[in-house]
Parts: sequence; structure tokens; C-alpha cells
Amino acid sequence: MSPKVLITRNIPDTGMDLLKESNFECIINDADLPIRRRELETLIAEVDGLIAMLNDRIDAPLLERAPSLKVVANLAAGIDNIDISACTGRGIAVTNTPGVLTEATADLTFALILAAARRVIEADHYLREGRFNGWDPLLFRGTSLQGKTLGIIGMGRIGQAVAKRALAFNMKITYFKRSPLPAEVAARLKAEYHPLDDLVKNADFLSLHLPYTPGVHHLINSKRLDMMKPGAYLINTARGALVDEKSLVKHLRAGKIAGAALDVFEHEPLLAPGLADLDNVTLLPHLGSATAETRSAMARMAAESVCCILAGEKPENILNPQVFEQKSGF
Repeated sequence: MSPKVLITRNIPDTGMDLLKESNFECIINDADLPIRRRELETLIAEVDGLIAMLNDRIDAPLLERAPSLKVVANLAAGIDNIDISACTGRGIAVTNTPGVLTEATADLTFALILAAARRVIEADHYLREGRFNGWDPLLFRGTSLQGKTLGIIGMGRIGQAVAKRALAFNMKITYFKRSPLPAEVAARLKAEYHPLDDLVKNADFLSLHLPYTPGVHHLINSKRLDMMKPGAYLINTARGALVDEKSLVKHLRAGKIAGAALDVFEHEPLLAPGLADLDNVTLLPHLGSATAETRSAMARMAAESVCCILAGEKPENILNPQVFEQKSGF
């Protein structure tokens, strides 16, 4: 009998073709909506592999319904939707898709920085509403990037890729990370380490690039929003729950910071009340890795992980390699 693999959303053909070539029986949620929890609980009972999305909660109660499951391949770099400890305890391998989405996410981050600085969304709406009466020296004056300070919280692959782009705009780069970068890397990026609160206080653009854990829930809270410069912008392409969105709405509405540009939200797809009504915020529907090339690479990596693990092999992107040291059926 062929192994069964559940894919909780339609994925690019690069992934599906590989699974089919491996003669897996694929069960696909082809609705244009996230899979319902009840349906996931039913389907997972009969599968050997799972390709999951960010909005699928893979927790201990769900895993108890999955006696045959051997691998959870998350179609994302982040894994805050997965209880890795529970998976490990049941001998289930967990993988993600690191690296392949770095450049696309960094590109989108800089697109948001530029959109916020140059008031692109506001100007687009103004023009479409038929309000443009000709060139005006006072119309939609934005903020130059040259000489401004970009504060990066989280200086991993994506944070460093954003820093490289900032160099081309002659920005000053500061960063916070639990462990400072090696001196040669920091020198190459011309990046200065600052304690977190100092970074927040001094940044003209504050960009978040750290993984979500309960320890950094609402890292950018009302207190830290108060620390930001009145002319500063908050950029978030990491995880929504890093920001206290209710406090952000209050600060944006009161003009305590200049603006924000967000690709992620704490309770996706829902937005904090009032956020969509503000002119000084740019909002995107979680598009950080959304290029055809990147999503295809992610799908292929996830499918390769499933193929590899169901063949009893250990992929490089496994997050809990200790499952191979257990008697877990591999």
C-alpha cells in the first residue's frame, strides 16, 4: 500500500509532481480556505506524512489522532504553529523550508520600507479617487532613506539580507540580536550592535526579523512604541504576535509614530479593530515569500522532506534529528 500524504492547501506543481512521482497517495484540501480543524483531525488519522501551512495548529491533541504519522513538513521557515516537543515525543520528524525564502522576504521588506517612506499607498488611493489636480510641491512629501537609521531586530538570514539592501540606500544599519554577529559579518554589513531599547529609541525605520516564541510575544508593546521617534516607521514581515496591534493602532491614530507597514498580523486573517481605517499604515496579506520562484522552491523542499523521511533518510532541514535515534519506525 502506498504511503498517504495530506497537503492542507494547494501547493505549486513542483511539490505535487514530486509526491506523485514517488507514488504517494495524496489527499489535498483544494478549497480556497485553510483546512478546518475538524477535517484535519479526521484526515490525519490515516496519513503517513503531512505538509502543513502556517495557520495549521499541529499540537499534541491533534497528534494523538495520528498513529501512522512520521513527518510534518511545514511550508514555511517559521515553526511556531508546531509543537515540536510533542512531535519528537511521538517519533515524528519535523521540517521547514529555510533559506529559500530569504531573498523574497527581504525584497518585500524593502518594498514596505519604501512604500511607507514615500506614502505610496496613500498616493495611489488619492489618484484613483480622481483628486489629483496636477503637480504640487507640497503633495505627499515623504521621507528620504539616505542617512536614516534602520534598526533591525533579529539578524539572521533575512535580517542580514535586508541590511545588504539598506547599504545601497546609504542607510545607517543598527541591529539587536541575542548573540552579536561575528565581527567580520558585522563589518561587511556596516551594522552596529545596540541593546534592544536603545535600538528602538534611535531607529527611523524599525524592522522585525526574529522568529516568534512566547518569550517575545508583543515585544513591540505600548512601552516600546512610546520609545520610538515621532517620525519613525515600524515594519513587520516576521510574525504578527510580535506587535501589540491594539497599542499600535492607538499610536498611529494619535500620530505618535509616523507610520507602519505590516505583512503579518496576530490573528490572521483578522486585523486589529481600526487598523484598516488608518492612512499611515500599509497592509499586505502575508506575501513575504510570495514569488513564483520562491513558493515553488518551498513546495519542492517540503515534498523532498516527506519523500526523504518516509524512505527512512534524514534530510538536512530536519528540526528534531533526535527522532532518528528513537525506535520510531524509520
